Amino acid sequence: MKTQTRTSGGDAATLGLGSVLVGSLPAALMTGDAPDRYTVEAVFSRRPEREEVTAILGDETRDCLTKSGYPTVEVTVSDRRLEIANTNLEELRDGLASVLADRLAEISAVVRTARETAAARFADATASEHERATAVTALAASVAFRTTGNTQAHAPDGGRVHA
Repeated sequence: MKTQTRTSGGDAATLGLGSVLVGSLPAALMTGDAPDRYTVEAVFSRRPEREEVTAILGDETRDCLTKSGYPTVEVTVSDRRLEIANTNLEELRDGLASVLADRLAEISAVVRTARETAAARFADATASEHERATAVTALAASVAFRTTGNTQAHAPDGGRVHA
């Protein structure tokens, strides 16, 4: 069972979070025995790429959480889930979910820009290599093996051969 609370991800290419996995929540929630803080699992809108996972687990994400007022919250990635430790549903509802959604969107944008830049560099390098190969081919084609008209044959001993 899961809730359908949308937290991020309007653009299919942008990594976001779709819903909380209710089944992963502590069974004692909303009782007198409920823990104050626990791990909440949220489902990604798509499988995160390797570079995105690295950024999610990186220092910039830790700094973002701390600067946003969530210094004890920790995030980990498990397949298509973001595990958000040391939090609770109220904290997520009241702002942490938006902080995470913004961070994921930022990470997606950075990764997308890096890939587009790499693709553009590759395209430029491919075009330059094509131009170079074309120029080499044209230069090679300009080589002509023609006689100069001075075609007297010489004998191996250095003397002239007369025909």
